[in-house]
Order: sequence, then structure tokens, then C-alpha cells
Amino acid sequence: MAAPSGRSDRRLWAALVPAALLCLAARAAEEPSTADFDVRPGGEVHSFSRSLGDYTCTFTYSAQGGTNEQWQMNIGVSEDNLLFSCSVWRPQGKSYLFFTQFKAEVKGANIEYAMAYSQAAVGGQSDIPLKQEEFEITETTVSHREGKFRFELSKLMIVAKTPRDEL
Repeated sequence: MAAPSGRSDRRLWAALVPAALLCLAARAAEEPSTADFDVRPGGEVHSFSRSLGDYTCTFTYSAQGGTNEQWQMNIGVSEDNLLFSCSVWRPQGKSYLFFTQFKAEVKGANIEYAMAYSQAAVGGQSDIPLKQEEFEITETTVSHREGKFRFELSKLMIVAKTPRDEL
């Protein structure tokens, strides 16, 4: 497109540029995000939450032993806005904390796929999934199964389907 030459062309550009910047700013707010947080032992229940547009992921846990561990939460929305993803994990791989409970909950979408791991893949190590009987998945949560969970957690992954407006 050529640079504006006439008075009406300048008005058109003056209207389009702010609108384009607003669109870019709105799109930037929807970009995937990663946030670091500490998982703290001590037996108390703690939560960490992040939102992206209309969607929220909350990780709630209680852990014992050791000292704080650095964890990350990654959230994102697919380009077509049909899927919301949330992963919570320890970037160093295996957690040495003893988790007494955990729950990851999504708001604004329904879970299509979820998995929990006792070890996250880093440095040549592989993801080691929890046994299916150790955790349960509902429409909006992934959580430990009382009496079956073996207290090891290093990673949670959720892919949820967003509501789709039908015309």
C-alpha cells in the first residue's frame, strides 16, 4: 500500500493505525505465557494461578520435605482459539518433595486430555507418567486420587477445549 497522498487518505491512515495498534495489543495479551513460582513444603495448601483471556489455570497443592522448589506454569491458546493448554512442571525434572495432594483446575474450557508425571523430561531423562489409578480427571480438574497417589509429582499437562460460539 502506498503512503497517503491526499487529505482523505491521511484521515484513513489516521483511523487505521490506532485500530491496528489496538488489535496488536489485544493479540499480545493472548500470547502464551510462562510464569515461575515456588512450590513450598510445610504441609499447608498453596495455590498458583494464571489467566489468559477468558481462561484460567490454577494449581493447588500441599507438599512436605526439603526446601522450596522452582516450578513453572505455561499457558496458551491455540491460534484458532479452540484449545487452551496449561502445563505445570519442575524444569529441573524430578521433584524431591512429598506431595500430599494436588489439583489443577481450568476455568473457561473443558479438559480433552490430561496427564500427570512423577518425572519431567530434561537432560536426556524421559517423562515418567503416574499410573492411571493415582489421579483422576473430570471436565475441569486433574487431581490426586486419595489412597492411590504415591506422593510423587513433577509435571501436569492439560489440553482443554474452549466453548465455541455457533452462528
